[in-house]
Amino acid sequence: MTSKAVQTLDRVVIRFAGDSGDGMQLTGDRFTSETAAMGNDLSTLPNFPAEIRAPQGTLPGVSSFQLHFADHDVLTPGDAPDVLVAMNPAALKANLADVPRGATIIANTDEFTKRNLAKVGYTESPLEDGSLESWHVHPVALTSITVEALAEFTGLTRKEKERAKNMFALGLLSWMYTRPTSGTEAFLQKKFGGRPEILAANLAALTAGWNYGETTEDFASTYVVQPAPMPPGTYRNVTGNTALSLGLVAAAHRAGRPLVLGSYPITPASDILHALSSMKRHGVTTIQAEDEIAGIGIALGASYGGAVGVTTTSGPGIALKSETIGLAVSLELPLVVVDIQRGGPSTGLPTKTEQADLLQVMFGRNGESPVPVIAAQTPADCFDAAMEAVRIATEYRTPVVLLSDGYLANGSEPWSVPGVEDLPGGPVELASAPNATDEKGEPVFRPYLRDPDTLARPWAVPGTAGLEHRIGGIEKADVTGDISYDPDNHDRMVRLRAGKVAGVTVPDLEVDDPSGDARVLVLGWGSTYGPIAAATRVVRNTGAAVARAHLRHLNPFPANLGEVLRRYDRVVVPEMNTGQLALLLRGTYLVDVRTHSSVRGLPFTTVELADVISSTLEEVR
Repeated sequence: MTSKAVQTLDRVVIRFAGDSGDGMQLTGDRFTSETAAMGNDLSTLPNFPAEIRAPQGTLPGVSSFQLHFADHDVLTPGDAPDVLVAMNPAALKANLADVPRGATIIANTDEFTKRNLAKVGYTESPLEDGSLESWHVHPVALTSITVEALAEFTGLTRKEKERAKNMFALGLLSWMYTRPTSGTEAFLQKKFGGRPEILAANLAALTAGWNYGETTEDFASTYVVQPAPMPPGTYRNVTGNTALSLGLVAAAHRAGRPLVLGSYPITPASDILHALSSMKRHGVTTIQAEDEIAGIGIALGASYGGAVGVTTTSGPGIALKSETIGLAVSLELPLVVVDIQRGGPSTGLPTKTEQADLLQVMFGRNGESPVPVIAAQTPADCFDAAMEAVRIATEYRTPVVLLSDGYLANGSEPWSVPGVEDLPGGPVELASAPNATDEKGEPVFRPYLRDPDTLARPWAVPGTAGLEHRIGGIEKADVTGDISYDPDNHDRMVRLRAGKVAGVTVPDLEVDDPSGDARVLVLGWGSTYGPIAAATRVVRNTGAAVARAHLRHLNPFPANLGEVLRRYDRVVVPEMNTGQLALLLRGTYLVDVRTHSSVRGLPFTTVELADVISSTLEEVR
């Protein structure tokens, strides 16, 4: 235990930043895992270049990982870091504008060479020219101290030793904030168990970082953040993509059907393919297709064969999959299309977040082809959203689009692992026998004879005796499924398919309006949940009344949404696009909905939204 002063804090925001090859994502992930094990609530924001290895020491090559942890419930990764660990001048320059004056900066002095300074436009070192006087700067020769600490490892080159500097930084920060290192040690054992000297070097660097904090005069205090009160249960730290993967598997098990993923790798959805590929023992089949169109074709074919067909992608892939989504609408088969949104258009910002695909997934197909659309709200909520997507797809025999985004996909938070008995859903029945009789009284199968409650057609697996039927993209006759060009039949089928989607059972929208006196409603969808909740909390702490609500179901909308919108004098919709949900709400309900938009590739900050809410409250006073 340290002999230095110990201070108790209620919350901390730390940002690790360096080159994309400096291991900042790994460092942040390990610090996060240890923090979760200590019982703190937390939220993370990884931020990294799209290039596999961006130019070293340059601003475009900076990779960062931000973690907000606290002794109370955490809603966002934090607006600004209390501590910035800058591994080089580029990391400092790229992130300094986000660091409030008075915060702590730990800078790796070894990298502040003339060459590295010149790469990012510094004529003098900011560590020496007085420009950082408003911050608490701790210059630490991270690289050279790490190399010195590993001097006994003669079988390693200097470059190999330098790579361990992220473990030194992790050890130092773990000491500062009294985080254990046992989980990281076990992780390193597993990762480098086959390379004993690399393992020993990383463990030594981790210990050296801890010991440096303990012995140096530069750090006078350590800090403690107590665990957050949470309901009893089993918790694990999950990213949105991990939670979504688990939700898909759990939902397929509840439905009693195998899960088949047809997918083409694309940032930021690829981790779902990686996660599901390790779950073969749970009845999961994953097929990495040669392109986006093949991926959804595999998934739809699997659904025709009686499996829960899933395909994952991002915005560019949705564009390529649109024709097959339309085919799934026509065939009326269950299919889950997961869209992890990113900045666009075209290749756009592959590693940055955005909410700009809503109109594309609603209307980006030929003909009248509506599909249910739902959106996850937090990384942990991706589990429940995935289960809901599978429920709707299998119950109503329709493709469903599940929207997440890069912020949720890569961000993480503690997740209370539910018991199997608490999971929704149940076995899905497949057609097993003829469901009608012909004019001669003989039993026949009518593939478009619908359930009167859901309008879903039977799910008939190929090869089932007596259930032969025709499929394909050409319009089918109502009930019989024969090819039909009849105008009245087409009108009827279009309206039946639309009615099926419109009739999907979704819960009423819940409004958080504690006083009941609010005149302003802040309405969001998807990953704006955390920033909106945090901002309304800030405004309410000033004594003002403001209501908030969040939409999970974007098609169909909850039945009470129109009444909720008309209840308030002002409705503000923050979106990471230029106002797509607001457009839908205005057109559907003829209500004056105000957009607050941002398309910067970053989530909203709490301060930004609190200012928007406060200014709106001033208008209605």
